Amino acid sequence: MSWDLGTLNAAPSVDVVAALGAVFEHAPWVAEAAARRRPFARVEDLFAAMREAVAAAPEAQRRALLTGHPELAGREARAGWIAPDSIAEQAAAGLDRLSEAEFARFAELNAAYRARFGFPFIVCVKRHGRASLLRTFAARLAGTEEAERRNAEAEVLRIAAIRLAALVSGEGALRTAGRLSTHVLDTASGRPAAGVSVELAEIVSATEAVVVARTQTNADGRTDAPLIGGRPVPIAAYELRFGLGDYHRAAGLDLPEPPFLDVVTLRFGVADPEGHYHVPLVASPWSYQTYRGS
Repeated sequence: MSWDLGTLNAAPSVDVVAALGAVFEHAPWVAEAAARRRPFARVEDLFAAMREAVAAAPEAQRRALLTGHPELAGREARAGWIAPDSIAEQAAAGLDRLSEAEFARFAELNAAYRARFGFPFIVCVKRHGRASLLRTFAARLAGTEEAERRNAEAEVLRIAAIRLAALVSGEGALRTAGRLSTHVLDTASGRPAAGVSVELAEIVSATEAVVVARTQTNADGRTDAPLIGGRPVPIAAYELRFGLGDYHRAAGLDLPEPPFLDVVTLRFGVADPEGHYHVPLVASPWSYQTYRGS
């Protein structure tokens, strides 16, 4: 259930805690502290109150906020023993589709991390692809205890911001989503290319790519919706595949077989999950180019 900020400001405290109690994992006391500071003019102000409640909490309570998080890709996720939000977030990153080797690697890293730092590895999985998660996990395992405590708390706040943005609407919305989009321009005809098949894949490894979206361009040469939108764009390498040969055949061009350009692939990287990545294709039967647009 989503709430308008004005309605949330006027609701009984018990309803506010019920609505926002799971924004911070197993820590409804954060929502209780924020409820006492109402009303809020902006969603950003509500989140600031929650963040400040965490910062002002006693050390034991802040430590419990970390130890209460589920393990990344842990057995709890497969057995259904963790909160529904956490299950959905891990599934969105593909952690419910790990191979046995990948699952074993995550389990090994989890055990080493918990043994060293005393709490589970915490990361906002919605901001990462699978390859990025493993890289980040290994890099943070090598960090200092002080740095890792800061990293873990920062990730708790990122997770909470995304959950709150999904629950509360109003002025001053939190910036938690990015966007990945494309368009195709036919330079031979001098107009947008309509009906071009478009496939977006996340490059997981040298031997695995996972299709994220399939669509085709409309009369404006764009897709009807972003390829990824309304959520963070996971940090990853991606590949866009455009069915340029089929488009030109449908347009009646006399192409050689095989055509010089059939399926055009563009490989690129996303490093800012909240950024806007516009990756267009400007093409003819004989050439193409791309750039990062706006």
